[in-house]
Amino acid sequence: MNYFATSGKASRRAADCVIVGVYDRNRLAQGAAEIDAASNGAIMRHLKRGDASSQLGSCSVLTNIDGIRAPRVAVVGLGKISGFGASQFQRAMAAAMQAVARSKTKDVLNTLTLEPVNGASTYYLARHTARAVGDAMYRFTAMKSGRKAPAVALKSVGLAVASRSDSAKAMRGAEHGDAIAYGMSIARELGNLPANVCTPSYLARTAQKLARGDGKLQTRVMNEAEMKRLGMHSLLSVTAGTKEPAKLIIMQYKGKAGQKPVVLVGKGVTFDSGGISLKPGPGMDEMKFDMCGAAGVIGTMAAIARLKLPINLNVVVPAVENLPSGMATKPGDIVKSMSGQTIEILNTDAEGRLILCDALTYSRRFKPEIVIDVATLTGACVIALGHHRTGVMSTSDDLASEILEAGIRSEDRGWHLPLAEEYANQLKSNFADFANVGGRDGGAITAGCFLSKFADGLNWAHLDIAGTAWTSGKAKGATGRPVPMLTDLLLNRCGALP
Repeated sequence: MNYFATSGKASRRAADCVIVGVYDRNRLAQGAAEIDAASNGAIMRHLKRGDASSQLGSCSVLTNIDGIRAPRVAVVGLGKISGFGASQFQRAMAAAMQAVARSKTKDVLNTLTLEPVNGASTYYLARHTARAVGDAMYRFTAMKSGRKAPAVALKSVGLAVASRSDSAKAMRGAEHGDAIAYGMSIARELGNLPANVCTPSYLARTAQKLARGDGKLQTRVMNEAEMKRLGMHSLLSVTAGTKEPAKLIIMQYKGKAGQKPVVLVGKGVTFDSGGISLKPGPGMDEMKFDMCGAAGVIGTMAAIARLKLPINLNVVVPAVENLPSGMATKPGDIVKSMSGQTIEILNTDAEGRLILCDALTYSRRFKPEIVIDVATLTGACVIALGHHRTGVMSTSDDLASEILEAGIRSEDRGWHLPLAEEYANQLKSNFADFANVGGRDGGAITAGCFLSKFADGLNWAHLDIAGTAWTSGKAKGATGRPVPMLTDLLLNRCGALP
């Protein structure tokens, strides 16, 4: 996408569409007021007739307004002016860009970047705009036959700024937002593909393809024999019931010599039937999304590599299928992890932690600055937090705060859940070092406690994205989260934020 910043009058721009906003009580935002004045009150007339609304997230496209060069004006409801913050801006931009994407608009001017948004600078308004553009332009067509939906026509987005001094900030925000949108599109595409296509081998090929032609990025793929030699018996226990071979995918981006890397570990269960502890049939199709942790960290790597950030980033993806068969792991089986600790597998549907624990142990060889694992780990996290916030757990309050702040800045928010010994006690086993489940109570937290047993001495955090990685219902599909949160964290760590 081509982005540019402009401080000229919106009414004089020859764009295909100009986006303007209206607050409650029909109070016009800056761009709307300028368009209204140039058109002898056309915006206010449409509002009074009910052709447009100030309700947050509403959008009406008005055409051929006298005195305005643009043939279309998208009027977006901004809601209450006193409560207009970054979240409301992002919601308004999403509505506007969805409307633009449905039209044949090739270039658009966004005047909402002129608004004094609570808690957001010009940089962030431009970044949120680019993310909204990416969301609106994404189409899943890979598995459609015959005539596919036409591609979105949009090619250019203008960002209105108050002065030329704001142009550099806007362009930097657009560059970062465009990279985040790119990473999200990769994560969404991988998540939306069916499990008979997006297998562990497919994930590995995708990671290898991303590294081609990039001198700073390398991908290595480890097979089951290599994992067995390393003692990854916990990981391999999950894949025992399927013919689809497991893969351990290691991506390494080297952007700054001599710096300890950040390591992101992504759960890559490309289909989770539950194994012998079989899941209920209804909704099982959505278990293709159980690799969205892997998709998220691969998407984050894609964003970082595109921006060529001065940071070292390693991504580790344990990729498996979890299916029942005569060879599958059984409830009560005990396995030895790569760390040497033994695990009693009481529930084969708690498999994500079994692959992540060996991946966490493997990540130690990189001598990382921090390690963050990302996983659609527990239904308990969905019950606790719903579909709005990602569960954040960490052995370091400072790291947890850093992640939560990145979530606030990126509008990809998390919520801090505790890790405490009283929860870890629920994992006690009579027959092994500990069990892989600790009962129904506090299930998201006990899962985090399990993983913490493999993160001793690491500056480590765990993100449970079970509620935020995809949506169900009519709009079913992967969301691309937590690419925005993780990318913002890394931008901040390498000093790239303004």
